[in-house]
Formats: sequence, structure tokens, C-alpha cells
Amino acid sequence: MGIRIAIVLLVLATVPLSAQWPLYVPPGTPRRADGSIDLDAPAPRTRDGKPDLSGVWDSRVPPAGRLGAPMLPSLDGAPVATFPEVGANITGGLPFTPWAADLRRQRMATHSKDNPDAHCLPLGFMQLHTHSQPRKIVQSANVIVIAYEANAGLRQIFLDGRTLPPEDAQPTWYGYSVGRWDGDTLVVDTSGLRDDGWLDVNGSPFTGQAHVTERFRRVNFGRLQIDVTVDDPKAYTRPWTIRVNHRLLADDELIEFVCENEKDAAHLSE
Repeated sequence: MGIRIAIVLLVLATVPLSAQWPLYVPPGTPRRADGSIDLDAPAPRTRDGKPDLSGVWDSRVPPAGRLGAPMLPSLDGAPVATFPEVGANITGGLPFTPWAADLRRQRMATHSKDNPDAHCLPLGFMQLHTHSQPRKIVQSANVIVIAYEANAGLRQIFLDGRTLPPEDAQPTWYGYSVGRWDGDTLVVDTSGLRDDGWLDVNGSPFTGQAHVTERFRRVNFGRLQIDVTVDDPKAYTRPWTIRVNHRLLADDELIEFVCENEKDAAHLSE
């Protein structure tokens, strides 16, 4: 069995016969004349007039369930990230350096058994964006917190005016992220990532030299569009950009997912 099968099993394990929370639609959710949730309504705004990105978002499913639907298409033809391979829709694929291409081949040759997801470790930032388990955004004026159902991940994006730490800062799984508003678009810069990162389950790498820029735009009430630009001279010959589309789960909530007692990864290459 390869890592993809293992990940599918992990995802299925998070879909119980009865949900931990019953379906609940928050007050103020826009409705159509027939009473259904209007996902095409205008995006909500915070008290200071900024777009409110808060909500439970999923990258691959329709509102009716958690599995089985394709990712939303791009509005303007931009390449859209797909699970499990990030560069599948980029013409010519990702622009790997020879070192990165060789590392990816090595990782695939061992059935991606060293993917952090297979060891209950935090996922790389692109795997978190494209993972089939949802994520919850909680927005305030000075910080945005993203809680990921996958491996119980937690990320902070600071909006309080601080700058990124110096280049010799301690590397972390999620890096250091600061954001600013450019009109209705939230621009997030991230650095300080670990040097052994995985962009996707095939092992496309990112390194400690990576600088990631994300542009979050809530297109309407039910759709969040994120353009991700990766500038990593060790792994890629040029910066590249991919789009991730998320759909709001307007009446759903995260399910507690704790990855523990993992014992399968040692047998994935057998």
C-alpha cells in the first residue's frame, strides 16, 4: 500500500456515521427565497469594513458532504492546485531544480513513506491548503487563526503590523506569517519554514529558503480564493503561483481528529 491509500483511510476515519456536532446554521446566514443558504450572496464584512474570512472551509466537497466532488474551477483560467499533486495543472509542471527533482523521485520511489502526514506530524502549507479535511478560519483585527482538521494543525497570521523575524529565526512547521490588507485582498507573507518540507504527497519539496506569498480573497459568501506564490531558489528555478479554491461549509463544524498510535508507516514500502 502506498501513502495515498493510507491518507484516504485517515480521511475516511474522520467521517463517522453520526457527526460530533449536529448541523447548525449561524444567525445572519443569507438565505434564498426558498429558505436555502445563499452561497452566492455578497461576502460578509467585519466592523472595520474588511472582508470577513471566518468560517469552515473545504477545498474539495459540495455543501452536502465531505467526499467525492472535484475542486472548484478557476474563475479566470489560473492553474488550480489539485490533490494530491500540486503542480498537475501547471503547464510543464513545477520548475524543479535538479536537486529538487531528484529528491522528489527518491520520495516517490519509497511510496512517500516519509510524508509527515503518514507520521502524524504537521502537514506542509500546501498540503494543508489542498487537504480534503476542512479548516476553520477565525478572524480578528490583529490576528487570523486557522484550525486544520487534518492532524489538528493550528496556524497564526498576524495583522498587528509586526514584521517577519530575521533569517536566522528558529524554523517551524508552519513558518512565521504576517498579513496586510490590499483593498479587499489579504496578502500574507511567510518565511522561516523547515528545510525538509513536502508540498504534496508526491514529495515535491520546499526548503528553509522558501518565501511564500498568499493572497486571500472572499469572492462571495460561499467561496474563498487563495493565490499561493512560492519563491524557493533551492527547490525551484523560478517563482510560481497556483490557485486554491475553498467552499464554505455553512452548516458544518470541524470534527476532532487526533492522529495517534501510528504504526503503519514502517510497512508502507513492503
